[in-house]
Amino acid sequence: MAEIRFQLLGPVQLFADDVPVPIGGPGVRGLVALLALQPGKVVALDDIIDALWGHDPPATARTIVHGNVSHLRRVLRELRGDATILTTPPGYRLVVEPGRIDVHRARALLERASVAGPETAAALLGEALALWQGPVLGGVPESVRAPELAELRRAVHGARVDADLNLGRHAELIVELSPIADPLEERTAGQLMRALYHAGRRGDALELYRTVSRATVATLGVEPGAELRWLHERILHDDLAAPVEEHAKAISQLPAAVPSLAGRTDELAWLDALVTRAEAGETTIAVVTGTAGVGKSTLVVWWAHRVASRFPDGVLFASLRGFDPHHPPLEPAELLTQFLLGLGVETAKIPELLHERVALYRSLIAGRRMLVLLDDARTAEQVRPLLPPSARTMTVVTSRSRLDGLAVSNVAKQRVLGTLAPDDAVRLIEELAGPAGHNHTLARLCGYLPLALRIAGARLSASPQRTAEELVDELGNERTRLAGLQVDGADDGVRAAFDVSFRGLPDEIAETFLQLGGVPGVMVGPHLMAAVAQIPVAEARRRLRALAAHNLIEETARDAFVPHDLVWLYLRELAEQGLDEKEREATLGWTIRYYQAVADRARRRLARVADRLDFSRVLTDDELPPLPGFAEAQAWFAAEWPNLLAVLDAAYAAGRHDDVWQLALLGHTYRVACPLLDEWTRMADLGVAAAEAAGDVAGQCWLRLTRTEIALTFELPGAGLADAERARELAAGLEDHRLVTAADLQLGRALSRLGDHGRAVERLREAVAESGGDPVLLGQALSSCAEAEKRAGRFSDALGHQLAALRVDRELGDDDRVAGSLGTLAELSLLAGDQLAAERYAREAIDLAVGRECVAREGALRLTLGRVLRAKGDVDGAREQLAMSVRIYERVHPKLVGEVRGELAELP
Repeated sequence: MAEIRFQLLGPVQLFADDVPVPIGGPGVRGLVALLALQPGKVVALDDIIDALWGHDPPATARTIVHGNVSHLRRVLRELRGDATILTTPPGYRLVVEPGRIDVHRARALLERASVAGPETAAALLGEALALWQGPVLGGVPESVRAPELAELRRAVHGARVDADLNLGRHAELIVELSPIADPLEERTAGQLMRALYHAGRRGDALELYRTVSRATVATLGVEPGAELRWLHERILHDDLAAPVEEHAKAISQLPAAVPSLAGRTDELAWLDALVTRAEAGETTIAVVTGTAGVGKSTLVVWWAHRVASRFPDGVLFASLRGFDPHHPPLEPAELLTQFLLGLGVETAKIPELLHERVALYRSLIAGRRMLVLLDDARTAEQVRPLLPPSARTMTVVTSRSRLDGLAVSNVAKQRVLGTLAPDDAVRLIEELAGPAGHNHTLARLCGYLPLALRIAGARLSASPQRTAEELVDELGNERTRLAGLQVDGADDGVRAAFDVSFRGLPDEIAETFLQLGGVPGVMVGPHLMAAVAQIPVAEARRRLRALAAHNLIEETARDAFVPHDLVWLYLRELAEQGLDEKEREATLGWTIRYYQAVADRARRRLARVADRLDFSRVLTDDELPPLPGFAEAQAWFAAEWPNLLAVLDAAYAAGRHDDVWQLALLGHTYRVACPLLDEWTRMADLGVAAAEAAGDVAGQCWLRLTRTEIALTFELPGAGLADAERARELAAGLEDHRLVTAADLQLGRALSRLGDHGRAVERLREAVAESGGDPVLLGQALSSCAEAEKRAGRFSDALGHQLAALRVDRELGDDDRVAGSLGTLAELSLLAGDQLAAERYAREAIDLAVGRECVAREGALRLTLGRVLRAKGDVDGAREQLAMSVRIYERVHPKLVGEVRGELAELP
């Protein structure tokens, strides 16, 4: 396996074992940059298009991006490294160790340096600076920008200079900084002033300040920032002490920090960048928010210990007890008393009135370079009186709520803290309990939530007799997992933390959260919530976003809200306890009706349907998500598929058998377009069982025909003949000509696949006659008849039927079926010796399949095109197409990939 590296700090490149790998032009390099800037995170397709083309993308932008992603996947697979690109709606995700990307390695080195001694820090930061190999993001379209990389370099360089100052390397720094010192870059100017002063050149340091002062007044109309003025005063009075002595008497109210912090590289870099801005004179307020137990306080306190030296006047800390289960939130008056005492004010001199305390507090810290940490805030109003007036003081607030009011009125910068990356989660467990073979599974069961991970680690370390395997078994039961994630009583566990958040919700928001617990699945949108709660969609969206503001759920994409795994379990318990049986039944019923209505509309955007199910009147247009075309319908099915399966299971368990088989049939159209064997089979089997339990003969027929389609698609033994024969037998007793025609059609296809060509053609011609001109069934019957005649060797008859099918498909505007008809025409033309027509048909079909993201069909079509090109003598072209087909079949048709590999191996 090759060691894959990505370079963004210079020309964008891919390296395998330090050897550059060609990846393509600016568009491909831009795509690499956009994905590598956020490894492990989904980058939306629309955001990629905006970044690559700005506001004027070409009509084929989506196709171009799809093609570039396919190209990059092929490159990465051929390197056989440990990097890959996954399709994750609404876009793509690069899966690679962040340390293999120079940007993230630079951030990691900056983090390590921040807690190291000066000698080690200087070496680490020098290594980080060496990662810059020229102008960043070289070779990408001009519209691709990442201004944070410039901030990162300034932070790394500034930290390295600070380390060298602490090491007394003043002469070297004077040589380095003098040519690059910009009078408007106050941090660099201040560093050079320090170096000059400590090198015995006090006059030069003062002259540099005068130069900076003249430049800022002339350019900005203001004097230099407070930090630089403070430094000037010290030098002017010749009392600038050594760095360690400067901070000896600083105030420090910080609580103890954990010995080491697992992960959080990006969050630490974000906080560090805000320190740099504060040092430049900006008023800086940071809000770190996240769900209960995600590690907000741990992160901020650990970071504060690391950067305390950059705040020479000290650190103030207070726990605001916003979500303390045992005490009410602290009032601002109490908090101000705590801070005034820390600032040296005698108890007797603390004012009685709140506004006088605020005034005294602000006067005492005005002009000081301080860090103020306000932990566990409940509301913005609790925080505002404690905000310092000085631009030299930085404030960091943590809260379970987003405190949007601070962003609006105080220009606070917000950061939502997520769960840990899997490797970091394992590292946290191992810090407490040591390495064990089941720690990865244990971390997953804890949902990568730091509180849960620490509890699991503590339970293992507290009982040497307990093994990780035993704890995994205990937590593996969803119904008892939350009970297992507590220590020393109910007040110390994950459930207790969630209880506090729930009890703090406004009544109507709490009611919505409770109803959410009765909805099967792991994702909810405002349209579904509106159907369940019987409220307008806009109100449902407001309530869901309120829950997201309290960090009980997360809006992962627009109108897609997902609870954390452990919150999801808490929701289920809450609904079981807080909703009576009638309320739970009503919630499930509205959920089922919602999915029936939307799935019915979505499948009709994908293709014409032959069955008689119709849920168009269940909900109004305003109550349904917008699904204007094929792409939106396909994206809806892809995003909602896990929920659909969860609803099917819940409905079956509740004995709602009619609902189950109907919903299973509604999902069939999507799986025809995007087949996955296991999930499609599970859905069809559940549908057949439900139809039989309900005694619905038509439902049994349609779902058995679905199982025949699965067998034909994946070439399973028996080709689904038994299901097709049973469906035809059942259909004979019903007065439904569509169902009879559909059964004859599937029966004919199964017979043809098994080699019984005579009976197959006879049955399929009956289906053509029985269709009664119904364009949906007629097109399918004609195409199936052509396939059977091809298998029988009657190519002329097959071409005639397939051309007729293509005309029907084009009249219907069904691009998926058009692509299928074109693919069959390509195969028939090749067999008939017309290679030019075969290639033309195949390429047109591939363009349609790629545009519609019909991956399985694309794999089959590329196989056909490869065979056509081989027949024409274009061996290189054939090899390329067959190789692409192999890669697609490995994902969607693993049982069929051997045949394609064999054809690829046979090429000279």
